[in-house]
Amino acid sequence: MGSVWENLVVDAADPARLARWWAEALGYRIVAELPDEVEIRRAPDVLPGLVFVPVPDGKETKNRLHIDLRPADHEAEVERLVNMGARHVDVGQSSEHTWTVLADPEGNEFCVLAQRG
Repeated sequence: MGSVWENLVVDAADPARLARWWAEALGYRIVAELPDEVEIRRAPDVLPGLVFVPVPDGKETKNRLHIDLRPADHEAEVERLVNMGARHVDVGQSSEHTWTVLADPEGNEFCVLAQRG
């Protein structure tokens, strides 16, 4: 018997704000909001979700786990996310990479991949 991937948990200084940012970025919706956690999903009955929880300390190093997004239009999506508050970051990627590394408003890195060829 295996396990079902239920959620990915994201530590956040402001869970509600960051959950709303990611919900807009992904086209997800808030499915639960409590004082100590906010969960977003594509739809209420679709797993996995992202759960944002409060932590007192800030992010200090590169994430060891990150999300990859693959949009239909790479350049337009990078521009949209940056306009929403993401920022470009350098994690040592080469100049020949086929993705763009961004960070969300709390500094969590994620990649926007090029379209599939």
